[in-house]
Amino acid sequence: MPVPNFTRIFITATLLQFGHESWAASVLVAVAANFSKPMTEIAAEFEKATGHSAKLSFGSSGKFVSQIENGGPFEVLLSADEKGPQKLEKSGLTVQDSRFVYALGKLVLWSAKPGYVDDQGKILASGDFKHLALADPKLAPYGAAAVEVLKKNGLFEKLQPLFVQGENIAQTLQFLITANAELGFIALSQVIENGKIASGSGWIIPGDDYTPIKQSAVLLKRGAENPAAPALMTFLKSAPALAIIEKYGYDLPK
Repeated sequence: MPVPNFTRIFITATLLQFGHESWAASVLVAVAANFSKPMTEIAAEFEKATGHSAKLSFGSSGKFVSQIENGGPFEVLLSADEKGPQKLEKSGLTVQDSRFVYALGKLVLWSAKPGYVDDQGKILASGDFKHLALADPKLAPYGAAAVEVLKKNGLFEKLQPLFVQGENIAQTLQFLITANAELGFIALSQVIENGKIASGSGWIIPGDDYTPIKQSAVLLKRGAENPAAPALMTFLKSAPALAIIEKYGYDLPK
């Protein structure tokens, strides 16, 4: 007896849905705080394109590395530097040859006050402020880059007593928004919109003033058997992901 058309359609749809759900997976990703906005958008596009989902946790790269070394559950690390992933490689915690640079970060001196920070950063030398915010340089690559800038300009010793340190770059931005510091060093990606600083005032610091911030991704051994983990690593190199990365002010690796 032939199966009615509507029955065949129902069976086919059910099998397709079951196949999609059984194939789709979720990957747990540790993401450097500066990359919160772009990665949230990338994760949404990743799910649309692949059916896989990415569960994102944001924080300092240094803390994530420590957590992973101590058995943390992450399957992919998107670090704000190369050192963390390289350290995990040496510890045998990563999939061989999986590491790559996904973005080149930019540092900005920023204040929530419009017109407060000049476009050459001369306010740093003037000392006309009581607090200077930066991320902990021991944990956050953007904090380490800020220290480099101050030392290169001969201002580190003078301004160190004014430091207000955030655990990560996200907390550093909060210090500035809540006026716990008049100005501070953050990632350009945190304040950029439509290709320019969206609010307050800032100085985009020349790349020659600090070591290139090579933000690196690595696949962890914990995620090697999860199809969503390598799929995310591949998607980070795709045109849609690269367009989002550029939109937030990052340079792309060559």
